[in-house]
Amino acid sequence: MDGAPVSATAAGVSAVPPRAFAALMLGNVALAFGPWMVRLSDVGPSAAGFWRLALALPFLLVLAKAMGQPAHWPGRAGALVIAVAAFFFAADLAAWHAGIHLTKLGNATLFGNVASFAFAAYGLWLARRLPSLLQAAALLLAALGSALLMAGSAELSARYLHGDLLALLAGLLYAGYLIAVERVRETLQPLPVLILASAFGAAMLLPFAAAMGEAIWPQQWTALLLLALGSQVVGQGCLVYALGQVPPLVVGLALLTQPAISAAIGWIVYGEAMTSLDFLGAAAIGTALVLVRLQGPSSGPKSVVT
Repeated sequence: MDGAPVSATAAGVSAVPPRAFAALMLGNVALAFGPWMVRLSDVGPSAAGFWRLALALPFLLVLAKAMGQPAHWPGRAGALVIAVAAFFFAADLAAWHAGIHLTKLGNATLFGNVASFAFAAYGLWLARRLPSLLQAAALLLAALGSALLMAGSAELSARYLHGDLLALLAGLLYAGYLIAVERVRETLQPLPVLILASAFGAAMLLPFAAAMGEAIWPQQWTALLLLALGSQVVGQGCLVYALGQVPPLVVGLALLTQPAISAAIGWIVYGEAMTSLDFLGAAAIGTALVLVRLQGPSSGPKSVVT
């Protein structure tokens, strides 16, 4: 996760470094297993978020030292941005984990990834321009893929309404987290950002879980440890690294791979059946990623720290 500075544009129109794109996809695969681990945990939803962050910290500190990116105080301005990111992330985890218990895995991940389009729109707004033909085609395909996933594995009904709304709220909060992290990654390396965001977020989630009367101390640690390692160390670690190099449009579309993977997990583990629409939706999202990767480099890149 280190190396020489590279260039990327916030607009989402630059060539994407292959290593950063691979990290982005690996991170999304790891994050897609998170809802399953949340369901398997025996603590409350906000408490699961706390343990996800707290248990990941020792591993992140060791990894940061090994990678030559030790945690350090980034100054008042940097710390403020990271604290804002942590607030959005902590609120996202509290809402999303609660929603996971109240709806299907496909629903929770699909609505939770409304950040995909919000973050892509942020990148286009930052560019002050309309999307190119390739970008527009990619966005349309991604929207079609999401609609097909919703029509297939996701099930809209009053039974799941509360959970769906919580997941949708979580997706909007997650977009705020991504925007804040993308901004601070212009000047800071990925692991210090992730360590501080995890520490701040854990400090916010623990008192909230206690105030909500949730079960906090687990009887079984396996699911929480896998949640911390998979979702926070690998998933968020790869995502934060990619945010320094991959434009928001590509990041937003890549996030849409998570609902397809989570739907497959729900099918295999919980019998939440997948249909031909699910496979068509996943194929449309994959095609959208290929299209957006075909976009050529643009002028005026900005430098970021990797």
